[in-house]
Amino acid sequence: MGKSALFNRIAGGRLAIVEGEPGITRDRHYAESHWLTRSFILIDTGGIDFDDTDSIVVEVRRQAEIAIDEADVILFVVDARTGITTDDEEIANLLRRTDKPVMVVANKVDSPSLEAAIYEFYELGLGDPIGVAAEHNRNIGDLLDQVIGYFPPNDDEDYEEDMIRVAVIGRPNVGKSSLVNALSGTERSIVTDIPGTTRDAVDTIFEWQGQRFVIVDTAGMRRRKRIEWNIERYSVIRALRAVDRSDVALAVLDAVDGVTEQDKKVVGYAHEQGKALILVVNKWDLVEKDANTMQVYEQEIRRELSFVEYAPIAFVSAVTGQRLEELLRLSQYVANQHSLRISTGRLNEVLQEAIHFNQPPSDKGKSLKIFYINQLSVKPPVFALFMNAPELFHFSYRRYLENRLREAFGFHGTPIWFKLRKRT
Repeated sequence: MGKSALFNRIAGGRLAIVEGEPGITRDRHYAESHWLTRSFILIDTGGIDFDDTDSIVVEVRRQAEIAIDEADVILFVVDARTGITTDDEEIANLLRRTDKPVMVVANKVDSPSLEAAIYEFYELGLGDPIGVAAEHNRNIGDLLDQVIGYFPPNDDEDYEEDMIRVAVIGRPNVGKSSLVNALSGTERSIVTDIPGTTRDAVDTIFEWQGQRFVIVDTAGMRRRKRIEWNIERYSVIRALRAVDRSDVALAVLDAVDGVTEQDKKVVGYAHEQGKALILVVNKWDLVEKDANTMQVYEQEIRRELSFVEYAPIAFVSAVTGQRLEELLRLSQYVANQHSLRISTGRLNEVLQEAIHFNQPPSDKGKSLKIFYINQLSVKPPVFALFMNAPELFHFSYRRYLENRLREAFGFHGTPIWFKLRKRT
């Protein structure tokens, strides 16, 4: 019926993260997109089949139910050529019980003769269907106009400029809510040993040594569902939104479990969004230690998360309070590094020195020449590099210049972005 085609059309190929359990062939796909003044996250799911009892199909159905639970607006995609099917009717019954806005999207309306076919879908009892053709980009704009009309208002508060926004992120049951409670000295977030109990974004504001923090957690108890799922259930959407609203991301890892594939996805999202980042190894009190334990752990984390070498590592225990003061101090420090601005003159001194010690690469007799650097913005630090041939600016030399900037100015805990500008 074209769910993935519609997903790809709206997302424009901007895949953000794939969610699911090992062995499941059709997981939930998440992607960022925007329309007019609103940004949002799409979720693509596998098809829901109520009759097939194959284990993979059952898990796909559960993945779709998780997506329904996470969504603010549901697009129920049906096939205009096929008409209403028995599965459509059962899915409609399921969606009517969600108490969420549901839009019936009749896909494959790619000719005038099919426009009248959409009226059949009124029988589903979910309001006015809208006809689209995802493959041909037909009526997608009208669809998105209606979608954003259902969005809740932007409720992002205008916090004071000197406040540090911290997002506590990580996979289920690593102690995120316990860490929020311990840092802020409040029981505002609900703590439980059941993975996936957190749901809606709740901001916790507190002050430490004169610095005001806003911790964005995904706190709020879920109602127990009629069906208990074996796979971990939690709101990816709220976690991504929390990262987007933050200055500093605390990526919480489980000291007992080590780094998992899901940890890499979570850390990768914060990295790609340009957030200041701290890798927080929680439950450190549960680890048997000797003189080399911390060093061994750090080496393992650096190997598994090599793409965020700039991120400091903090070993803490939310339960005992171990090193939490240090974590707050570190959060304040990386937030300052994240907003660090360097004068153009000083930047170019470091650039010329770096070029002197390590000449830019060349290819087939053509040499890369880097003329100039200046800083465009902060949070994260973004630098414009003016050069003759951007195609010769290899990754290795990019990493070299990044390291030289870090040696000269710090930028601890923050990614550095380069914008390449061609100049003859």
